[in-house]
Amino acid sequence: MAKKNIYEMTLAFAGICQAAHLAQQLARHGRCPEEAYHCSLRSLTQPLEPTGGALNFFGGNEATLRFGLETMIAVLNTPSQKGALAEITRYSLGMIGLERKVAKNRQALSDLEQRLRQLDRQLQHFGIDSSTLASATASIYTDIVSPLGPRIQITGEQAILQNSLVQSRVRAVLLTGVRSAMLWQQLGGGRLQLLFSRGKLVEMAKLILSGLPHVDA
Repeated sequence: MAKKNIYEMTLAFAGICQAAHLAQQLARHGRCPEEAYHCSLRSLTQPLEPTGGALNFFGGNEATLRFGLETMIAVLNTPSQKGALAEITRYSLGMIGLERKVAKNRQALSDLEQRLRQLDRQLQHFGIDSSTLASATASIYTDIVSPLGPRIQITGEQAILQNSLVQSRVRAVLLTGVRSAMLWQQLGGGRLQLLFSRGKLVEMAKLILSGLPHVDA
């Protein structure tokens, strides 16, 4: 497989893993890394047919996918998963499965494209962190994607998950994961790549991370 294609597919799969980890963080803590959340949400404004490559899909900056790349390495590099990592993997596979349902449903694809265009217009009037935008994004997931099933069961702290804004943000990031899964498929990603090319994907993710500026903790 060409190195450029591995690079593109790595970014797309990192987008899926980022969404899964964001959903987990929100459900457990009520918050998540802002830069990653903003990157994932903004990816929804990209057209359904990819233009300009996967990096352009995520705003042209590899650093905004750091959270997803690190999560991706952990997911693909750990054969025997338990606890939090197994949960992230379950969410990731769930979003990939939902994307396949959407892709096979012409009406769902048409509705999704129309609603995402509306979301792009709303983004021009409301802040990326606004509850209005989170609610609008969540409703797209609830109305179009989730009914196609099977639904993704999100686990976390009950008191946190009862918060309506957290619920909206969880559904919003799940939509971004389904959207990244669509990109992953368009770039040639699938079950075979996860079985036979995971080593190349992990190697590329590490290479991308090595070129990013260091973050002091």
